[in-house]
Amino acid sequence: MKLKTKLTLGVGLLFFLIVLLSVIGSVYINKLKSDTEKILTANYNSLEFSKNMLLALDHISIDSAVAIADFQKNNQLQEKNLTEFGEKEATQNLNLHFNSYLKEPSYSKEKLIREDLAKIMSLNMKGIERKSDIAIITAGNATFWIVSLGTVCFLIAFILLFNLPQTIAEPINQLTFSIRQIADKNYNERVHFKGSEEFNSLAESFNIMAEKLQEYESSTLSKQLMDKKRIETLVNNMHDAVIGLDENHFIYMINDEALKITNLNKDEIMGKTAHEVAINNDLIRELLKNIDHPVKEPMKIVRDNKENYFEQDIVPINIVKTGEKEKKYIGKVILLRNITPFKELDFAKTNFIATISHELKTPISAIKMGVQLLGNQKFGELNDQQKELLKSINEDGQRLLDITSELLNLSQVESGNIRLTVEKCSPKEIVQSAVKNVEKLAEQKNISVNTEYLLEDTDFVAADFDKTVWVMNNFLTNAVKHSFQDENIKILVEKVDSFIQFSITDTGSGIDEKYHRQIFDRYFQVPGEHQNGTGLGLAISKNFIEKQNGEIGVNSSPNNGSTFYFRLPVS
Repeated sequence: MKLKTKLTLGVGLLFFLIVLLSVIGSVYINKLKSDTEKILTANYNSLEFSKNMLLALDHISIDSAVAIADFQKNNQLQEKNLTEFGEKEATQNLNLHFNSYLKEPSYSKEKLIREDLAKIMSLNMKGIERKSDIAIITAGNATFWIVSLGTVCFLIAFILLFNLPQTIAEPINQLTFSIRQIADKNYNERVHFKGSEEFNSLAESFNIMAEKLQEYESSTLSKQLMDKKRIETLVNNMHDAVIGLDENHFIYMINDEALKITNLNKDEIMGKTAHEVAINNDLIRELLKNIDHPVKEPMKIVRDNKENYFEQDIVPINIVKTGEKEKKYIGKVILLRNITPFKELDFAKTNFIATISHELKTPISAIKMGVQLLGNQKFGELNDQQKELLKSINEDGQRLLDITSELLNLSQVESGNIRLTVEKCSPKEIVQSAVKNVEKLAEQKNISVNTEYLLEDTDFVAADFDKTVWVMNNFLTNAVKHSFQDENIKILVEKVDSFIQFSITDTGSGIDEKYHRQIFDRYFQVPGEHQNGTGLGLAISKNFIEKQNGEIGVNSSPNNGSTFYFRLPVS
């Protein structure tokens, strides 16, 4: 436990008990005062009023008018001071007997009045005795609590008096001895306090200091300079651009590749902050914009009249100093990896795919046309085997045509040449167009497609109609392929905040959650399933939707079917 906590608890408890002692004393004193005031204001006054009424009764025969007025005056005061049980009835009887006496005086009636007054005085005398007993009990309780709390306060003060100086003085003496050992260059000295956390922290800090002094004593400056030279040589010969910034963004390191890219002079920028250099350097300014959140897209930098592409990476530098446990941030390194060769290969691959796909589309379409003509039997009758063969050729031709269409779309996505015509579109028309495209495919498995619209007829979506129908068609085709025979596919169109959401739910085997992120990647196919596609449809769909400022996703689990959805802004 911390020493501060011990002191706070001890002194705080002592302070609390003293305050409690004061409060209890005040409470009991006020209670005694209240009990005394009750005796004086209630019972004593009633005795005084009764005595005055007896005197007035004695003088009625001498001066009846004055005596009667005096009696009635004290009687009225008595009626306002009824504090004891039975006193009210006695006072009422007194009034009845006195009024009767005034109408017809007699000795017997006077006797009754005197008995009533005696009863009132008796009740108040008993009240005085009872309240005196209560006051005595209150005084006894006050004495008990004051003595008890006073004893506890004395014990706590006694404990603090004998323990506190020893608790503080002993660790200070140990620390003083250890400091003298360090001053004599005995860096092996360590201190280990037992007790409060403050002294434990002090011991830990002292031991860290001794450990560092021992480390610095055993190290040599020449060795450190040699290690620094090796690191600088390694960094300068890297093919990637490297810029080192300290915790205050001062440039302390920049290699030759970075100097070539930024067109900077090393002597002019060393020791300056990156923000100072960025004033006259566009590239450094761009790097600083993304220093906290590096962009995923490659940076394009023109060098030697040629476009070069670089991937930016920010590496924070955190170290654990000798003897310490917590990591400390001391700066960051900006890395620019030259990916130009890979980008050129990627461009070549994209162009190749686009060219091949475009060139293949025409002959495949011609093959399908020929198969269709043969199927119409315009050039002669076909036997059953020939019809089956033509059907197989037609299906394979359609599959090749679908693949070339997907490859063409992929090449547009990769090259960034997607042409979107975003306009006000009807969600119902989008769904109806897509459903019409898959009707025959659904009929082959006796699958029904049910559509539900949870929006108004006046709700429109901002979208490229053809691209959105393509995505919807891709979702529906996949749903039919993965649904079982004689099942249902549900299409739900609803308004969600400022978006229109299109959801397609099938009754297939479902997709494990671990594949949800990968399913929209190019060429990815869920393992273990019989696939006859290219793995491009969902990747292209994702790109089409995101280019229209929309969102795309999937909800699925094994054996529970899948729901693919996308959202587009409301128009």
